[in-house]
Amino acid sequence: MNYPSKLIEAAVNEFKKLPGIGEKTALRLILHLLKQEEQKVTHFSEVIKIMRKEIKACKKCHNFSDNEVCNICSNKSREQRLVCVVENIRDVIAIENTGTYRGLYHVLGGIISPVNGIGPDDLNILSLEERIDKDGIEEVIMAISPTMEGDTTIYYISKILQKHEIKLTTIARGVSFGGELEYTDELTLARSIVSRMPYENYLVK
Repeated sequence: MNYPSKLIEAAVNEFKKLPGIGEKTALRLILHLLKQEEQKVTHFSEVIKIMRKEIKACKKCHNFSDNEVCNICSNKSREQRLVCVVENIRDVIAIENTGTYRGLYHVLGGIISPVNGIGPDDLNILSLEERIDKDGIEEVIMAISPTMEGDTTIYYISKILQKHEIKLTTIARGVSFGGELEYTDELTLARSIVSRMPYENYLVK
């Protein structure tokens, strides 16, 4: 694509690095920004800069947070002995949007995937064990996308947690096999959380 300006071309090349943004969409976004007042564009860039610089990972659950402990972990009205284990922060947002879950979370930061070079040591599994011992967790819900890699991750964690006296459950199969949790509609996801089953029953199926 030919550009009238090297500056526009450079900006387009940066925008199209974002997921789901192709060259045409990137150009449309750049042209939109160029039509805005300079003050608005400066504010936009400052918000992104400040977000990247100041956002933190919650030291308890690894969710994104403005503070060292996120607003979910610090909310004493939530069920402190119930933890929902998810693959990523997008899954936290998806479950929160259902409005049905009132426990805490633990973000693994991925799932076991040898093909992609991701092993157990690359995930936040050790800190999950530490939370169980320290915080007296009574139930762990495995809310991992029902894929081959997701099932492998759940199985691995279940073996790790066997020595702990906790209830281990997994979301019901309202979420179809092979589906990504973040793309599941809120009603189906809510029902899957509410209708969770003991992990032993999940293995039988």
